[in-house]
Order: sequence, then structure tokens, then C-alpha cells
Amino acid sequence: MMSNPIRRVVITGLGVVSPIGRDLDTFWKNLVDEKTGVSSLDCLPQGGLDLPFGGQAKCFTGDIDNFGPLEKSLQRAIKKNQKVMCREIEMGVAACQMALAHSGLAAPGSRNPERTGIVYGSDYILTRPEEFSDGVVACFDANRIFQMRLWPTVGRPKVNPLWLLKYLPNMPASHVAIYNDLRGPSNSITIREASSAASIAEAVATIRRGAADVMLAGATGSRLEPLRALHFAASEKLANPRSNPGEMSRPFDSARDGSVLGEGAGALVLESLENAVARGATIWGEVIGGVGSAVGSASAGKARDFVRIATKNVVSGLVAKGRAAGVQLNVDNCHVHACGKSEVESDRSEANGIHDGLGNEQIPVTAAKSYFGNLGAGSAAVEIVASCLALHHQKMIPMLNCASLDQGCPIKKADTSTGPGGAFISLSYSSQGQASGVLIRRVLSA
Repeated sequence: MMSNPIRRVVITGLGVVSPIGRDLDTFWKNLVDEKTGVSSLDCLPQGGLDLPFGGQAKCFTGDIDNFGPLEKSLQRAIKKNQKVMCREIEMGVAACQMALAHSGLAAPGSRNPERTGIVYGSDYILTRPEEFSDGVVACFDANRIFQMRLWPTVGRPKVNPLWLLKYLPNMPASHVAIYNDLRGPSNSITIREASSAASIAEAVATIRRGAADVMLAGATGSRLEPLRALHFAASEKLANPRSNPGEMSRPFDSARDGSVLGEGAGALVLESLENAVARGATIWGEVIGGVGSAVGSASAGKARDFVRIATKNVVSGLVAKGRAAGVQLNVDNCHVHACGKSEVESDRSEANGIHDGLGNEQIPVTAAKSYFGNLGAGSAAVEIVASCLALHHQKMIPMLNCASLDQGCPIKKADTSTGPGGAFISLSYSSQGQASGVLIRRVLSA
């Protein structure tokens, strides 16, 4: 008995909100021109936080025109509901709406709502303290000392009852599904930087098992919310300020000294190949497969070796998926888009994991975090959009600020003389030991 062939899944739409642009043309031009998105921050209080620079998406103001081309009714719906969207949710909704528009599936009649769904990722989203400020002030006594006994009757009633909706990590997917009448499978994934590729992998699996024909996937994230920025400043080594802030994010460079905080969101429209061909869609790549791995520090031995092991697991798994699909990954036809957080130990561990997973193949490695820092859960989605554009334009994204490759990082650095090949591996990992990745190839003819 013959088994059914694996349903091929292609990318037909791209959307991005990032420190280097929120439309594809600007985003790509800034990558080609090697223009940094790391600059002075105006979104964090500088009195208490010594974080003057980061990857802020200043091009995204939240105005309705930031959400791409929309029908008037959709504009009204989004504007009305922005009161229950924090910035991360707004960016995610915008990236998804732009991806839908880019795919040609924005109009309601262009898709079957029962066969269209969404899997979207995010960071855990922290509530901003000002949500409770009126209630807290109401509980001060004459000496401006907070009286907890007054909170249930005096303070809590002054808190907006809808405040929680602004911060739930499932809300980006919920908003997009409601606005666009997506009645197919829906899910939300929250595993920090590993969220993007995990969302894409689940969306691909949803299409392959026949539960949908079209899926939105990606993630949104921010490390620039004040409480989260404070947390990262206290728990991680951040890059030291430089006179040129664009030089602060230095993946795999021997002079790297920490990561850079950023924000952004990315989205892909994924579609079965037959559905895309039937409607004459432009294809931006084919997702061969996705792999996830979770490794704890106890099983990994030395602290942070889990990054090496988890990365190796993901890379070797993607190499095997490529081989099964007839995609041989070598120095001439592929590149690796690394997580590249610019952390001293983690970069070395990731580089060794890439080397372990690839064996002797010295495939060129790039890392777009060198342009804008760590965007949290949104990082890999934005980076995948970048590599899809690189395949389309057949021009490699060079890695910025890696003037001297760390000798402890056994990888081949991509530069402008290196072509992107016909496929790429995207990698991401969290500080908690989760890792994920996808393998995507260029499609020349359907």
C-alpha cells in the first residue's frame, strides 16, 4: 500500500516590524546597506535604568497606517481594539496584517475562512505598572503610605477591568483571527526566542495533516518594556555602551561583551503548494521542516553547554530533513541564520553546536541581531523574513561588527562575497534551554 506523499508547504506572504523597517523594501534596503537599527532609546526611563541604547522599532508608532493597507471596516476594528493591545500585541497584529496583504489574501473572499488559521508566538508579556497606578494612589494614607487593607474596596475598582486583555500572550493570534475571520486551527506559543520557529513548525504540520490550507505564523517580542528591561539588566550581561551604538551587537566577534535589547515582530503566510499554485501566488520559499529541542543544565553538564547540545540537535535534525527531501546542505547552496545573541559564552556554545550538527561542512553563518539586537520571541521571525528576502534577491546578509571571529567559534562568517545559496537554516534558543529551527529552500518553479 503506497503512503501519501508529504504535503508541500510554501511561503506566500511576509510581514515585518523591526528597528530597521516595517515594510519589506525599507527592511531589505537597510540590510543591504548594512544600516544598524541600534540607537538611543526614548521608550525607557533613563533616570533609573542605565540603558541608553537598544533596537527600538521607532518606525512603528501604533498609528493605523502602520498596520499596512486595510479596508475601512478593518481599520475601524483595529483602532477600536487598540485600547486592549499593548505594544507587543500591536506589533504582532501589524506584522500579520502586512503578511496577509503581501500574500494577496487580505480580501475576505480570497480565502476559505474554515481552512485558514494562525499559530503565533510571543514572549510572556509583563503588565506595565501604570495600569495599577490610580488604584495604588487611592490607597495612600495622609502620609502617602500604601494601605493594603484598602485595596479590595478602594484600589481595585479603579483598575480598568480589561487591563489583562492587553497582556495575554494569546491575544495577537486572537485579534488577527477575529479581524480576518480565520476559523481554522489557532494556537499561541510562548517559549521566548524559540517561539518563532516552533510556531512555523506547528503551522506547517497543521497544513500537512490536512487541517488547513493557509496558516499565519511567526511571533512578536520585546525586551524594551521597562520591567522586563530591568530584569534583563539584572540577570544577563548586556553590551557596554559605545560611542557608536551600532557597534554594540557583535555576534561571534572576539570583542563582544553582551547582548542588546530590542523589539519587533515577524509573520509568514504559509500555504499548501497546490493552493498557492491554483491562485497564482508568488512563492518566497518552501518550508522543508522544523525541529525543536529542550535541554536542561543538569543533563547538559557544564552550565550553558545546553546551548551547544540543543543547537546540535536542531541542526542535525534539519540536515536529516533536508536529506530526506533531496536538499543537500553544503557550503555552496545554503546559509545558516544563527541566533547570535552576542553573549560571550552562549555564542561560543551555539557556534560549536552548529559545527557539531553540520560536521565538516563550513556553511556560511550570518546573524541579523548584529543589525538590531535581541527582539525576544520576535527575533527569529524577523530573521527568517530577512533570509527569505536574501534567497529571493540572491544576495547574502553580511554579519555586522564581526571584525575578528572568536577563535572559540568554529564557523564560517558570511560576508558580501558569499552567496545565500538556495536554502537556509534558521536557529534560535532561549536562556531556559529551549531551541528550535526551520529549514527553508528557494522555489524556482512550482
